[in-house]
Amino acid sequence: MSLATKKDEENGLSTYYNNKTTVIQEARVFNDSPISPRKCRALLTRIVYLLYVGETFTTQEATTLFFGTTKLFQHKDSALRQMVYLAIKELATTAEDVIMVTSSIMKDMQPNSEVIYRPNAIRALCRIIDPSMAQGVERFFKAAIVDKNSSISSAALVSAYHLFPSAKDVVKRWVNEAQEAVNSKSSSFFGGNTGGSSYLGWGGSSANTNSGYQAVPSTSYITQYHALGLLYLIRQQDRMAVTKMIQQLGGGKTGSGTVLKSPLALCMLIRYAAKVIEEDPNVQRQMLDLIEGWLRHKSDMVNLEAARAICEMRNVTAAQLSKPIAVLQLFLSSPKSSLRFAATRTLASLALTHPSSVATCNVDLENLISDANRSVATYAITTLLKTGNEASVDRLMKQITGFMSEISDEFKVIIVDAIRSLCLKFPAKHASMLSFLSGVLRDEGGYDFKRAVVEAIFDMIKFIGECKEQALSHLCEFIEDCEFTKLSVRILHLLGVEGPKAPQPTKYIRYIYNRVVLENATVRAAAVASLAKFGLNSLDAKLSTSVRVLLNRCLDDVDDEVRDRAAMYLKVYDEPPLAIAYVREESIFSLSALEAKLVSYISDPEAAEKPFDVSSIPKISREQASKESARPSTLDTIGAPSTSRAAASPPPPSAAETQSAYAQQLSEVPEFASYGPVLNSSSKPAQLTESETEYQVSCVKHVFSEHIVFQFNVSNTIPDTVLEQVSVIMQPTTESGLTEDFIIPILSISANSPGPLYVSFTRDTPEDYQIASFQCVMKFVSKELDPSTGEPEEEGYEDEYQLEDTELSAADYILPSYVTFTSEWDRMRGGINVTETFSLPAMESLKAACDSIIEILNMQPLGGSEDPQSTSVHTLQLSGLVGGGGGKVLVRSRMTYSKAQGVTLELAVRAEKQEAANLIVAAIV
Repeated sequence: MSLATKKDEENGLSTYYNNKTTVIQEARVFNDSPISPRKCRALLTRIVYLLYVGETFTTQEATTLFFGTTKLFQHKDSALRQMVYLAIKELATTAEDVIMVTSSIMKDMQPNSEVIYRPNAIRALCRIIDPSMAQGVERFFKAAIVDKNSSISSAALVSAYHLFPSAKDVVKRWVNEAQEAVNSKSSSFFGGNTGGSSYLGWGGSSANTNSGYQAVPSTSYITQYHALGLLYLIRQQDRMAVTKMIQQLGGGKTGSGTVLKSPLALCMLIRYAAKVIEEDPNVQRQMLDLIEGWLRHKSDMVNLEAARAICEMRNVTAAQLSKPIAVLQLFLSSPKSSLRFAATRTLASLALTHPSSVATCNVDLENLISDANRSVATYAITTLLKTGNEASVDRLMKQITGFMSEISDEFKVIIVDAIRSLCLKFPAKHASMLSFLSGVLRDEGGYDFKRAVVEAIFDMIKFIGECKEQALSHLCEFIEDCEFTKLSVRILHLLGVEGPKAPQPTKYIRYIYNRVVLENATVRAAAVASLAKFGLNSLDAKLSTSVRVLLNRCLDDVDDEVRDRAAMYLKVYDEPPLAIAYVREESIFSLSALEAKLVSYISDPEAAEKPFDVSSIPKISREQASKESARPSTLDTIGAPSTSRAAASPPPPSAAETQSAYAQQLSEVPEFASYGPVLNSSSKPAQLTESETEYQVSCVKHVFSEHIVFQFNVSNTIPDTVLEQVSVIMQPTTESGLTEDFIIPILSISANSPGPLYVSFTRDTPEDYQIASFQCVMKFVSKELDPSTGEPEEEGYEDEYQLEDTELSAADYILPSYVTFTSEWDRMRGGINVTETFSLPAMESLKAACDSIIEILNMQPLGGSEDPQSTSVHTLQLSGLVGGGGGKVLVRSRMTYSKAQGVTLELAVRAEKQEAANLIVAAIV
């Protein structure tokens, strides 16, 4: 079979050659007499290639090709027979009646058949047979698993692995054979002359196709690797059995007595041990001793895997890191570039959490900065940036500059993000780092690289005031030649925010107006908005007049978005109240809450007949919005292991995001379809059990216009038990004003797989805000798991579990919302005003009083008022929205503190409705 040349491809020959229709037509070569092995092999290769690249055959086409292929079983050509097995294995998933070739495959699985055919037959059989037939071929698989030929044994083990999901009970009976394969220490043999075709470990001359097989000793012990994978698959539901298996195969504390000779198997065993440590801290000491023993193994692969496993352990200590870091330090001077790369990459990830421990390797890492492998040099320099001191910054920056042009964009991003972190760590060195970033900003690079540089400069502007002007100038120069629209828009937005505050704002206007003249419509629109902010936020009347002239010119733009923006901002110039609302206002709608409300609005036919009400949508500050939309640092994602990312706590979701998530979850429950939109959901789940108990239960309250739904999130932490028909019985302690509707139980819940159950109540008087306390008891049927099958027993016993009381409080009706307090407080002067005085003798400080009030009311603290600056007098300002049409509520809490009387509180409430004001006052009482 000849390869198509470039000229052939240009003529369309390659497309014809790999055309499905052509392949199906040429399948008649399978019926030729005599059969041509060369033509058939070529056609089978094309069929497999088409399947590999994603081509799909219809059931009829696949069936025709499948049975045409099976006719080749009678031919004695070894290479053709191997290709037949490969083709029928791939076609079996689509073709019909494939089970009819079972007898032909079974004939090649017999112990007296050619050794070269048996592994192929085993692999094909697991794709052909029905799960119900697995028991009928059990003895063949058992014999193959313990076969002395490793190719046969490995084929049977891997096939068992694939059979396990559909025939668990049968495969679980092969555990003794798999254990025997793991314990086997003898060198295996491969062999066979394959008629010119190459197979793993097979030797011989292509000219001699029937001379038996030539024994070639192998020391890879690959069978142990496959057998270990099957053993773990069988036992993975039994943590005790997995732990015991690891300890038995580990070979004691040093790991030297292990029966595993395959480095791949040892690496897999290390990963299993690391997983056990993560799931069961009680065996951490034993597992850690085993892994530390493998740090001294003769295989570099095993040493590296053991060191990486310890470095990625959750809550690992500096003392535990000393041994793996010593091993990685030795690899840093290895002549093998793969070992140097793996060691530096592991150290770079570890430096995110333990920079002081990694600092011991800094001398060796500095030697790698000039490494011929640029990937190794990149990880070495990023690790040094995370662990180095302030004195080494300038030297490192010079070394980085030298090889930035030699590495790919992916590694450039890692370097830039490391510098981004270094800027915040050593702000005094901002000049050299800003100079470096502005330099690479002018270099060639893709979007991700340029975005990383721009983000780094954004952070410097935000956190390092001394470099703001210079950084803005660099960004202005960059947008002159920027080819990425998104970056240009972001920079123009930043210029509109920071430029008017600069000592000389006029120097940025030229760059911005150039974008109006030279760029595409999207950038022009952003430039118009940025220009307007210079005029509206400036105290210089001359500057404001000049900007207005420029905006008038934009009214002739060809794009309607640009014209509309210019017209809107010119209107804002004439009406100062609009300037406050559209330009100077510090709050914006929470996009997640706005999206959820709009989705609910358009999906409800009755609601869609009324105008959309934006008053119920919470607002957040612009600073909060920027935090929510900020991308995660690439430094924390690229090159960091999954466990490190899991261990790092992500920022908590905002209240509005929580509302949106709950609304989506409730919309999927059919019983709540008639309830209408969710007015409010409690922002934090209330824990109803201790963290150490066997059952973990938390409660979230959802408020509808006429209903209250209690959502109980239940987790079962007992590994060998399944809970069925789980429900919560709620009994109000006082008159609640609620009538229970129904309970939606959890049908079944296994270990470590939490699930929600719901209890629904009707609000007797929807216009009131019901406040009540409930006693809660969880009832369920407990069933133990069968250790052999992993299935729950048929009979269980009924049980109940006492939970903490749950309360429906004022906080469950209120959603935090940001406003500019002073202007909004004055605006609501004519609405509902309520003032009450309270004595809080139990409060030990003003800070404690502020925290308590914020928690009770679940309102948004404004202007940093949640942190008192005085120990005796303070004013707490709060804002929120009351669900169910309660509208906006503002609270001003003036408080004084003395040791004798505690905290004295004057609570002033301004609300749009009397019921909302009463709710706030009742909550404090």
